[in-house]
Amino acid sequence: MEIQEMDLREMGSVIQSHVVLEVSSKVQSLLDSLETTTLEIAVTGDSGVGKSTFINALLGLNDGDRHAAPTGVVETTVSPTPYQHPRLPSVRLWDLPGIGTPCFQAKTYLQQMEFERYDFFIIVASERFRQNHVMLAHAVHAMGKRFYFVRSKVDQDLRASQRRRPTRFQEVQVLREIEADCIRQLKQEGLDSPKVFLVSSFELHRFDFQRLQDTLAEELESHKRHALLLSFPSVTAVAVQKKKDALRKHIWKKALLACVVSALPGLPLQLNIPMLMNTLGSYRRSFGLDDDSLGALAITASKSHGVLKNQVCSTLGKDFSENAVQAILGQAALYGQVAARLVKNKVPLFDNMVAGAISFTAAYYLLHTALDSFAQDAQRVLERAYGLEDEDQGSLCYPPEPGFIYD
Repeated sequence: MEIQEMDLREMGSVIQSHVVLEVSSKVQSLLDSLETTTLEIAVTGDSGVGKSTFINALLGLNDGDRHAAPTGVVETTVSPTPYQHPRLPSVRLWDLPGIGTPCFQAKTYLQQMEFERYDFFIIVASERFRQNHVMLAHAVHAMGKRFYFVRSKVDQDLRASQRRRPTRFQEVQVLREIEADCIRQLKQEGLDSPKVFLVSSFELHRFDFQRLQDTLAEELESHKRHALLLSFPSVTAVAVQKKKDALRKHIWKKALLACVVSALPGLPLQLNIPMLMNTLGSYRRSFGLDDDSLGALAITASKSHGVLKNQVCSTLGKDFSENAVQAILGQAALYGQVAARLVKNKVPLFDNMVAGAISFTAAYYLLHTALDSFAQDAQRVLERAYGLEDEDQGSLCYPPEPGFIYD
């Protein structure tokens, strides 16, 4: 009888190892395809329209950053220049030379710019959209690519309008007038039903930037949509929520990797710490909670770096360390131990599978609660950065709500 039980255990161990390795390979392949999906965004416009500043804003960089696109009132771009996203290497924004200059005529522009490499085009203008812009849009559409019109520097237009008519100034009315004028210009040049997004690169949280992001996301395939949502800066509560939702969809894959590693005979939960730390670090950066991102936001919002950092209240936001991660994992693992002992007594063949289930629960709990907490931190940071919080309440920190298993 003892020999038969030993044979069963050995057989179970072999079966488990084979199944676990197969599952692990499949899950890792899914994650790799998600994380390596490329997104190539082309941004073009005439000189002086704020094209490079717009690119820097999308990358979360200030114009003075050493990795930023050079800016100026004259055309600084003489060839397609890629700018890699600081957190997502597979995402690049391309600064294209302005169309309609002696070197770049509309008829040959797309061939010169190697149009096939880009997923979509953003055409930027600060005053008028011209015939060259419409010709480019038609050419892009004919070649199966999407294009979007961005009317930049609307913050400057609003200030100028307010100076001209201080007693009659209404921001909403002025914005409608700007949008209607842009659409009229584009229709006059022969473009039907154009979509125009009003944007300020220095105040992305205002105007149409969120609508632009939503439109781009809706029209991209799933993996590229995920890359877009993670790469664009979270400057509104809506953006924070959508980024959290995008990340939450894939928590189970990370937790399953933790599960299958622990299900292998003799491998402890602690082996998952580096993988989990890497995932949590990417979450923090995605929400702009790392020091570099907070510093860049402090400059943009003209706020103290320390003031913004004080809005980060979550446990891992304040203490992002292996010890803190291990403590949360240990707490979560306790929840499954009672059930685990029952299962092991009933079905000893699957001891290691039970260990994997505990690891899955612990990793899922860790990632889910951390994601919720980081999103809350990001919301508090944005509120303080842009003066949206209730001054009487100050900085309030709330624990994550329970019930993560049912989301």
